[in-house]
Amino acid sequence: MPPSLESAAPQPSWSLPLEAVLASLSTSPAGLGNEAAEERRRRWGPNQPVPPRRRRAWVDFLARFANPLVLILLFASGLSAATGNTSSFIIVAIVVLLSVVLDFIQERQAEAAVEALRRTVAVRARVLRDGAEATLPLDQLVPGDVVRLSAGDLVPADCRLLQARDLFVNQAVLTGEAYPVEKRAEDTPTAPAMAGEATACLFMGTSVIAGSATAVVCQTGAATLFGRISGSLRTVPPPTAFEIGVRRFGFLILRLTIFLVLFVLTVNVLFHRPWLDSLMFALALAVGLTPELLPMIVTVTLARGALRLAKRRVIVKRLASMHNVGAMDVLCTDKTGTLTEASIRLVRALDCQGTEGRRPFDLAYLNSRFETGLRSPLDEAILAHGDGAHGDAPQATPDLAAWRKCDEVPFDFERRRVSVLVENGGEKLLVVKGAPEDLRHLSGRYRGPGGDALPLDDGMQARLDAQFQDLGREGCRALAVATKPLPPDREHIDRADECDLVFEGHLAFLDPPKASATAAVAALARSGVAIKILTGDTEAVTRHLCGELDLPIRGVMTGEELRSLSEDALRARLPQVTVFCRVTPQQKERVLLACRQTGHVVGFMGDGVNDASALHAADVGISVDSATDVAKEAAGIILLDQDLSVVHEAVLEGRRTVLNVTKYVLMGSSSNFGNMFSMAGAALFLPFLPMTPVQVLLNNLLYDASETGIPFDTVEEEALARPVHWNLPLILRFMLVLGPVSSLFDFLTFYVLLHLLHADEPLFQTGWFMESLATQVLVIFIIRTPRAPWRSHPHPVLAGLAVVTAALAALLPLTPLAPVFGLVAPPPLFYPLLGAAVLAYLALAEGVKRLFFRRFST
Repeated sequence: MPPSLESAAPQPSWSLPLEAVLASLSTSPAGLGNEAAEERRRRWGPNQPVPPRRRRAWVDFLARFANPLVLILLFASGLSAATGNTSSFIIVAIVVLLSVVLDFIQERQAEAAVEALRRTVAVRARVLRDGAEATLPLDQLVPGDVVRLSAGDLVPADCRLLQARDLFVNQAVLTGEAYPVEKRAEDTPTAPAMAGEATACLFMGTSVIAGSATAVVCQTGAATLFGRISGSLRTVPPPTAFEIGVRRFGFLILRLTIFLVLFVLTVNVLFHRPWLDSLMFALALAVGLTPELLPMIVTVTLARGALRLAKRRVIVKRLASMHNVGAMDVLCTDKTGTLTEASIRLVRALDCQGTEGRRPFDLAYLNSRFETGLRSPLDEAILAHGDGAHGDAPQATPDLAAWRKCDEVPFDFERRRVSVLVENGGEKLLVVKGAPEDLRHLSGRYRGPGGDALPLDDGMQARLDAQFQDLGREGCRALAVATKPLPPDREHIDRADECDLVFEGHLAFLDPPKASATAAVAALARSGVAIKILTGDTEAVTRHLCGELDLPIRGVMTGEELRSLSEDALRARLPQVTVFCRVTPQQKERVLLACRQTGHVVGFMGDGVNDASALHAADVGISVDSATDVAKEAAGIILLDQDLSVVHEAVLEGRRTVLNVTKYVLMGSSSNFGNMFSMAGAALFLPFLPMTPVQVLLNNLLYDASETGIPFDTVEEEALARPVHWNLPLILRFMLVLGPVSSLFDFLTFYVLLHLLHADEPLFQTGWFMESLATQVLVIFIIRTPRAPWRSHPHPVLAGLAVVTAALAALLPLTPLAPVFGLVAPPPLFYPLLGAAVLAYLALAEGVKRLFFRRFST
């Protein structure tokens, strides 16, 4: 529940005369000039309730050294330097530095690229600058700016109204009040007791539901009411299953690593080996086994997926959405603009007898022309038809010169209608336009053939309903028009006046199916994504559209039926229902939450002010760049083209990113688990350390470098054919199965080195360094694909890094750098033995992998 604002101290702009407010801000209704605005922005800073806390680059870089394992390792190597081993300290410091630099550069570049994409779809405001209207990002606004607002806009700052027409605002984010509040421009308003009662002011974070306004910005950023209480309002979104899974995996490996480190350290101390060398080896082992590269791999992989989608004109606002869209198995969407062309045209105007008539169109045109609230595509079609925009208007535009608007009851999604009170020659007429079934119930009469208002009996109700159903079966959306004469002294209307109406007729609209929608629907179905339609339209119209799109309908539920179902009953019905008709925004949200509660990952496509709650409720909210501000703010993914086919592209890209992260995790977990076995065994029977601390760190650095190619890798089509979820149990099973295979070949290497080559300490350490790095790096070609490795081609970047790293491991002992790292040149016989061992390991790993996925893969 949002915090109460009853105790908030009133701002002077709430109750001061308007002229005093403008004078205190040194502005006018014409707004500021660009130079004055820039000077104020430098003085007051960006218009952000909580300024971004992104650390400077050098602070972020240094913070990466705060890893306790790294600090302890540097401290231990410092002790080693104090005892005379300076070279070891220098090498350890250089290797740690290179590892941190690699991680830092990759992650910063990825974050910068994603931030640049986010800014391209940032919410903007219409501002008067130098006497002209400009569209600017919200953070550029300053006190004294004059902004223009309309239905669907977010209020960008705390403002005082200059002008307002039928303005209704949703203030739930501040007050918790669910119903819209009417706002009015007042020269000298009454001082309110609390923020919600300040009728002449708008507050940052609220949204315009209906009407239009011009307002002057009084407070920005942290000085706004939203900014002062934003600590309690700005809740962090709950972590996704992907984020939770990655975090749990990291903690699991960390616990296993700590156990191994303590075991190795204890064994070395009990065997009376040098304590300082043992400590450094144990700490180096901890650094090598800890998946410190995992956060970078996750960020870079998701960021690269977002960049690839940007080329398809899809902007990812939140990287976590990449996993959710890949895991999505249900997509809920409206019809208009997604499955249809969103080029709605008025094709017929019918009177109550079912014949083409001028009066229903004239009344609808009158209503739409004077309406100032939330204007729908149907309004635009009416006005375009009357203005001859389509070139086929059946009659001339009505002459409105003699008409005057008196008042309006704006459209809302519960009433599904809009009413205007107009006057002509002293006669007042209420004109109502809305959902046909609702207007029939509110009407007591209908317009007869001779123009008289006749009683609307049951027989006529049935004929009007049949006319409405016939239009739906033809694929036409229908809108009804009704009227009511009012006394000449009436200047205002409210909802109570919408009764005892005279039903005037229907208007029929056509919105053809989108050419690409049929293929997109089929592609999503093949990829395991079921589509559910949530629409305010009728069942007949929706069935007609689904038939044209070859979209099978398993069941239909109306908003009226939905209203009568309990939550348990709704969840039970969901699998049998693919179309929800005549549903309200609250009912859309209810359907989405029910889908999620039944274990589905749900996406929702919406672009209107009424879609914000559903976008919030979905696992992944999808909107378009032309959407209202509130819809864009709530969405995690923004489409620059309103096309369902790019949603399918986003689904595949989301699956590709999660699968690439999984490759790193599968390889890292199995390698680490195998190394734990190997280290434990080596610590028990070797009279020396199996690798020096520097060699362990170098091994880890080269391994990490080879893995930076994973975000570039390709993924097979069959792996993308179904939703991809983060599967931690599968990862753990894979670690337990393939890890011992790695250890088996480590022990084989130990045997060859000790008993065939009679290796001393330096040669043993060199041999295991080479074998360990080669097997860890090259096994990526096995693990990266469920196919046979020769039937799946890795990305050249990944393949190149892996081969170069393996070659470097084999050649480094032969270079002048070898003594620096304590490596020695192995005898020639070791290389064919190493090659045979690596090939045998890869062959066995391939066989185990196939058996594993045949047994456990789902």
